[in-house]
Amino acid sequence: MGISRILIANRGEIALRIHRAAHEMGIETVAVHSTADADAMHVRLADHAVCIGPPAAKDSYLNVAAIISAAEITHADAIHPGYGFLSENAKFAEIVEAHGITWIGPKPEHIRTMGDKIEAKRTAGALGLPLVPGSDGAVSDIAEAKAIAEAAGYPVIIKAASGGGGRGMKVCNGPDELETLIQQAGSEAKAAFGDATVYIEKYLGNPRHIEFQVFGDGNGNAIHLGERDCSLQRRHQKVLEEAPSPVISPEERERMGGIVSKAMADMGYRGAGTIEFLWENGEFYFIEMNTRLQVEHPVTEAITGVDLVREQIRIADGKPLSVKQEDIEFNGHSIECRINAEDPWNFAPSPGLVSAYHPAGGMNVRVDSGLYAGYRIPPYYDSMIAKLIVKGRTREGCIMRLKRALEEMVISGVKTSIPLHQALMSEPDFIHGDYTIKWLEEWLAGRQS
Repeated sequence: MGISRILIANRGEIALRIHRAAHEMGIETVAVHSTADADAMHVRLADHAVCIGPPAAKDSYLNVAAIISAAEITHADAIHPGYGFLSENAKFAEIVEAHGITWIGPKPEHIRTMGDKIEAKRTAGALGLPLVPGSDGAVSDIAEAKAIAEAAGYPVIIKAASGGGGRGMKVCNGPDELETLIQQAGSEAKAAFGDATVYIEKYLGNPRHIEFQVFGDGNGNAIHLGERDCSLQRRHQKVLEEAPSPVISPEERERMGGIVSKAMADMGYRGAGTIEFLWENGEFYFIEMNTRLQVEHPVTEAITGVDLVREQIRIADGKPLSVKQEDIEFNGHSIECRINAEDPWNFAPSPGLVSAYHPAGGMNVRVDSGLYAGYRIPPYYDSMIAKLIVKGRTREGCIMRLKRALEEMVISGVKTSIPLHQALMSEPDFIHGDYTIKWLEEWLAGRQS
């Protein structure tokens, strides 16, 4: 029979993205929404809509019982979690499957393994992925910590095992400060995540953030769709992504792509995943795996021609991968700008009424957004309101097209990050692809001084 109705357990542009893929496959959609999102575009376009709670995410988009109830009353036979919210919650995936509903995502045990950073690192090492030198697991004994740090070489970074968003992270430059910083990182981690467990890794001074898109069918077959460069970040949040990376050669892509796809095949991985690396001086170091669709997936779609959401739905429906590795061709260059409702320079949130909206257009220009004139951006959720994705035959042509598209894009009534992206397009370092994960924050600090 196959999947006939998908409940989209998310909001904003990703909910709309999933709706579009489903409708192109002849599949009905169910939108769930908070009271704050009653007028959202994905709610308007879906075949069915269910209000699942008040504005706070914990009472709506993170309310598992309400989402399962919505699926049951609308007879949805599958759930797509998008990204964020419950997308990497193994317990939620298990509950969905226990109710006889198809989970459009990886196997729950893989979500659980890769969600635990220490277990993820151990698993990645066993699968042959190159690791950052450091501890094999949690570190509590100070003598042991000093020996590990000495072997890895200072500086080292102390990280929270359950962490994210830069919390529970401390850079240590020498053995004298190690004990104090381990205690501080543990305390921060306990306060933020309820788990004081920390581990130690070599601190890479100025790396790039390179990630590989992978896909598995759950039966031991897997492919990669090349890499994305996500090094333009502020406070560990990605601002702009591009594919392919300006610094990765075709030979490196083939070599690392082969390593990651073999790892996923050996793991029996199912669905979409992203394996994230730090890259410095020609060396890759595994940092984590995201067991979901990424915000920046459109740049991979642009250069490969593969619809990743469609592929997710197919795999969840028990179908084989629609493409083999030899079918994947990398054509041209693509860049995505994340457009947020915030002040472009001090990053203060700017929710409110969108008085006018005109998305950029033209050849090889894509805008993923749920915006429309008269829409009120709620203050309760992530500030990203649109993604502008362009493709060019070359990186230079792509940047020129992106400049033009940013000039065309109109979002009035709220402040947005469009001026930030426009400024980046004229920066020589960006134009030459010469940037690392530290570059954007240093550039912003220089502008403000």
